[in-house]
Amino acid sequence: MSWPLIEKVKRQLNREIGTVYKAPGSALPVALLYPNTYSLGMSNLGFMTIYHHLNLRSDVMCERFFLPDQHDLAEYTRTNSTLFSYEHQLPLAGFSVVGAALSFELDYVNFLKMLALGKIPLPAAERDESHPLVIAGGPAATFNPEPLADFVDAFIIGEGEETVQRVIDAYQAWRAAGEAKSGLRSRLAALPGVYVPALYEVTYDSRGVISGFTPQGGAPAKIRRCWVKALDAYPAYSCILTPDTEFGSMFLVEITRGCGRHCRFCMAGYCYRKPRHRSLAQILETIKLGLPYRKKFGLVGAAVSDYPAIDELCEALMKLDVQISVASLRADSLTESLVAALARSGHKTITLAPEAGSERMRRVINKGVTEGDIIRAVKLARDHGINNVKLYFIIGFAQERAEDIEGIVSLTALLHDLMAADGRRAGKITLSINPFIPKPFTPFERQAMAGQKEIEQKTDYIVKQLKKYKNVQVIFESPKWAMVQAALARGDRRLGPVLLAVLSGGGGIAAWKRAFAARNLTMDFFSRRIRPAGEYLPWQHLDMGMDPAYLAAEAEKAGREEPTPPCPPGPCLRCGVCATGG
Repeated sequence: MSWPLIEKVKRQLNREIGTVYKAPGSALPVALLYPNTYSLGMSNLGFMTIYHHLNLRSDVMCERFFLPDQHDLAEYTRTNSTLFSYEHQLPLAGFSVVGAALSFELDYVNFLKMLALGKIPLPAAERDESHPLVIAGGPAATFNPEPLADFVDAFIIGEGEETVQRVIDAYQAWRAAGEAKSGLRSRLAALPGVYVPALYEVTYDSRGVISGFTPQGGAPAKIRRCWVKALDAYPAYSCILTPDTEFGSMFLVEITRGCGRHCRFCMAGYCYRKPRHRSLAQILETIKLGLPYRKKFGLVGAAVSDYPAIDELCEALMKLDVQISVASLRADSLTESLVAALARSGHKTITLAPEAGSERMRRVINKGVTEGDIIRAVKLARDHGINNVKLYFIIGFAQERAEDIEGIVSLTALLHDLMAADGRRAGKITLSINPFIPKPFTPFERQAMAGQKEIEQKTDYIVKQLKKYKNVQVIFESPKWAMVQAALARGDRRLGPVLLAVLSGGGGIAAWKRAFAARNLTMDFFSRRIRPAGEYLPWQHLDMGMDPAYLAAEAEKAGREEPTPPCPPGPCLRCGVCATGG
């Protein structure tokens, strides 16, 4: 094992606060993988939350693994070192359970690279009782695990805090019983929220469309996602503090989870429904844990400004004389107390997500934000000295027209003129433009993604039209990589060999194209093809608790530009989640 690699990890550990060290051999060794760099992994609150709650168990020793950066990967290759854990520098293959947190589709190859560096056979079929149990969870694993079905023994579908505990219990019982690996599969498949892909046979017709998805050995026909009903039972915060991340100066605290706004493109709004809020008392207790170490607190949630007690929370934080930070905000629920707190915390930019430039398109996607809301939010921010604005937009919706793209330009110009005329310092306007990707379990799941040329033409038009404004910057996601992401988000098990080919082919767009072509597949088949109503979807065996008819009805309402109101405070019968218990 390379000494320079070990030294680097130890230097990072020396800068951490809150790391959990348990004696090797004292408990079941569980490896927690984040398939990207340390800096990104330690910014992920979900990853840290699972680490924290697993280590609360006396019978578990959970240690972290991250993808080495390019320099370190070269050192791994040069020295033939095996991937090792942070806490005790133990080899990955020596852990009994290996769990991966999968947030992004483009990290799938990184996940396989980490298993390979850890000397673990990649195909699950080649691993026996002597190898670790490989599990995966997170957003990407929840909405469509099929591209990784060949490599993962069991997926956690939904939120993991409770389900991962049941998985560990099942593993301990299996090990005590001395059963074969088939017994472990059966035990896991019987758990709610756990999907064991080896227990399902998938067949395809001559068009490459799934013709059968058949459970074997008593596995359930549908796997219902699990979600935490009472968030206060599972606090989520920066259990480890380190300066070596983007949020190194902050203590992150989750205040709310899920979103009930029903934006028709947003996977998180459907797979993590219904919206739940932590109690103000628990949030303040959690913040007190960070007070000795940090003066800035990052409030985490899908829609932070929708938190019912946001004004009371801001007031309490100001009394504690701390700073706060948030990600993007909803323009229609922004309060003066929140903006004032952000300004006092030193924020120079307000981040909003109109998603679409025109009122019409925002009705189509059910964003629920008007031009007036956006103008009010920008004015409110500038009144408090926050002069810069960042706006998130999505282009390429199936219902999109030329005037909707023009709406992005005209809205930006309107905000520019408004900011120039209010007598305050001219601020910067940053537009982040992203291609629309039809995600599973949304009303748009059967739609096609726009082509690369169309996306580039629309982006070029926006850039050209706004070039005259010196304080306007346009940044955008690569359409080529968005196409890869869409193929993985909407793909099936045939993408397993594609991932292996990309892993050995060095990555890059060219490697992806070669990998698809070598297997007589195309990215367009998965990303750009409309899925007709009767076609079986690769993720159709999963159940997010919603009535499929609800998603179809929402797609029809999008065509009619009809709104759907947000989730009410109490249970309702609209989508099916409350009625079925999720």
